[in-house]
Amino acid sequence: MGFFTKDIKTLNDLFVHTLKDIYYAEQQIAKNLPDMVEKATDPGLKNGFQTHLSETNSQIARLEKVFQMHGVEIQGVDCPAIDGILEEASDVAGDVEDKQVLDAALIAAAQAVEHYEITRYGTLIAWAKMLGRDDCASILQQNLDEEKATDEKLNTMALRSVNKKAA
Repeated sequence: MGFFTKDIKTLNDLFVHTLKDIYYAEQQIAKNLPDMVEKATDPGLKNGFQTHLSETNSQIARLEKVFQMHGVEIQGVDCPAIDGILEEASDVAGDVEDKQVLDAALIAAAQAVEHYEITRYGTLIAWAKMLGRDDCASILQQNLDEEKATDEKLNTMALRSVNKKAA
């Protein structure tokens, strides 16, 4: 099923579809983070990925709450965008032999994931508010805040140490 399908006729339909999209994405991220933890050699990066795995599991639980509050079945839909981002990250990480360069590559991959999540959550929040679902928007905002914080931590880590070591 493509992003714009015949099933999407209203903003509510689009909201639900995008909710399913980010739900699938978060589940795929949770499946891939343990591999990133294992590949990371920088202790701070390794710890950051472990922390983000815990946050991702909490974000999945919040999404399930939004599904329930909105009265729709909890389910994901295939998201080719996140699949592509994660596949590219795996490919790049598999090609890097220098462990310090690998850490820099892992941060770049993680930030690509974060940026995807940030766009999805921002859109969902705006749509939830338009649909009069400030309750859902509030829960989604918690996820967005965590994604932005993770992106900032990754950026700081890259600029302060990881990228310098890789250079």
